[in-house]
Amino acid sequence: MQNIDIATAPLATRALDIPDLERLANALRLKDQPMAIFRAVHAVAERTIGLSLFTIMSYDAQRLEVQRVYTNMPDVYPTGGRKRKQGTPWASQVLLELKPFRAETPQGIQDAFDDHAVMTGMGLGSILNIPIAYDGVCVGTMNMTHREGWYTARHEQIGLLIGSFLAAALVKRNTAPAGDATGR
Repeated sequence: MQNIDIATAPLATRALDIPDLERLANALRLKDQPMAIFRAVHAVAERTIGLSLFTIMSYDAQRLEVQRVYTNMPDVYPTGGRKRKQGTPWASQVLLELKPFRAETPQGIQDAFDDHAVMTGMGLGSILNIPIAYDGVCVGTMNMTHREGWYTARHEQIGLLIGSFLAAALVKRNTAPAGDATGR
């Protein structure tokens, strides 16, 4: 794995607006699902919340594990990667209680994630995990990591709104027959 320092990533963001929501709604209508909505959510989150590392994970409640289905850094965090999330405070908060998780410091990342050294080694110091839910059940997470101190409670609210556009794609993916990882 190459050493990537992303601490110098652009930091400018802007307010979420109606054209952003229109872009997401239109992306749901496109062919090439789920990638069309994954890319659109990534772009809107980058412009309105801010991020350096962005991933989307599906959640398998029976196995108590998440699997990466989208990433903006495949060399560091490739799709297909799985993580068991049984019995952790993070899992209780995000996967069961459906509440966002936010850590504003490298120590907060270290306390919650086994791969903290990879993230902090890239200059990342804060993280925001948004549960994606449908019918009261977590179906996945949208994950953003950025410089220390970046994320706020307002970012959680925006993330929940943007992330809701992922629900259909993650439900479809999670209920697809075995061997059909695309959810088509």
